[in-house]
Amino acid sequence: MHLRPVQFVDTPIGHADGSVARIAGGLQWFAAYEVIEGRTRRTIPVADVAKLGDRATHLHAVITAPRAALQLGERTLRFDQPVVAGILNVTPDSFSDGGKHVEDPAAAAAAGIDMAAAGATLIDVGGESTRPGAAAVWEGDEIARLVPVVERLARAGAIVSVDTRKAAVMEATLAAGAHIVNDVAALLWDDRALDVVAKSGCPVVLMHSPDPKKGGHGDGGYANVLTDVFDWLETRIAAVVAGGVERSRIMVDPGIGFGKTLAENLALLNSLAIFHGLGCPIMLGASRKRLIGALSNEAPVDQRLAGSLALALKGAEAGVQILRVHDVAETVQAVKIWRGLRDQSLIGG
Repeated sequence: MHLRPVQFVDTPIGHADGSVARIAGGLQWFAAYEVIEGRTRRTIPVADVAKLGDRATHLHAVITAPRAALQLGERTLRFDQPVVAGILNVTPDSFSDGGKHVEDPAAAAAAGIDMAAAGATLIDVGGESTRPGAAAVWEGDEIARLVPVVERLARAGAIVSVDTRKAAVMEATLAAGAHIVNDVAALLWDDRALDVVAKSGCPVVLMHSPDPKKGGHGDGGYANVLTDVFDWLETRIAAVVAGGVERSRIMVDPGIGFGKTLAENLALLNSLAIFHGLGCPIMLGASRKRLIGALSNEAPVDQRLAGSLALALKGAEAGVQILRVHDVAETVQAVKIWRGLRDQSLIGG
């Protein structure tokens, strides 16, 4: 059984006690669940969830429980409203901004600081492209690209996450001041990665892909992409917790664009709220991705801002806590407007 929050409401004011619930301690309230059991789907009021048994009761408790804030040195990362993570690539070949900051760590760090000044809560730094067909990068080169940038950003007071699959890179960048590991392979690509994260105590983002060992862009072969991705992440969270990582320090990412067709990506985006049932903050990385071009007359990467904003707001509406984007200032402004509208609606205005 899986539960997806549906029938979102503007405010709990005027609703009977127990007839609406709050998603993960955030700004969104909902009145019903879509109950997914195999190929069957039905909708029930929130008030009736206990009638479905222990699994549903557990999922409801997890979906509605507030997500604990993370204390990262002197900085606090809160999850009670959507925040923006700025993408900073120091690669020659990333699909959107590859080559922009290669071999110039000072300029790269300055770009990250500009993102923070524009409202990014954290900066996600990557030294290896994960686009389809990208060549693997030797860990020594990846470390050389990342460490000088991470050191500068950390000294400037930014929360830094490092987008890497490699244990040695995790070790080097955490030692340089990074706070979070963001692994597109969910700690499966490198056999030492789980141990590194567990021993460091750092938070980690686990992203879904159908074949992490081979780069994550294979054929998913999904029976139902929504529940298959949920189940995969649920199993992976359990394994990572068993490996010594505190559950409260795990975030999840459904992996938009990784081993999914256009239809599968859209199904995930339309049902993002189901992933609150994992009990972890959700990161959404859909910025400038191929699906935007596919839906907008093959718009090139540098002309996908409007589509990226639409997807970011779709995530905010579903209660996603972290929006990973290239266009920080524009997304921050969009989220501020969305937040203003939510604040007004929550008081019944």
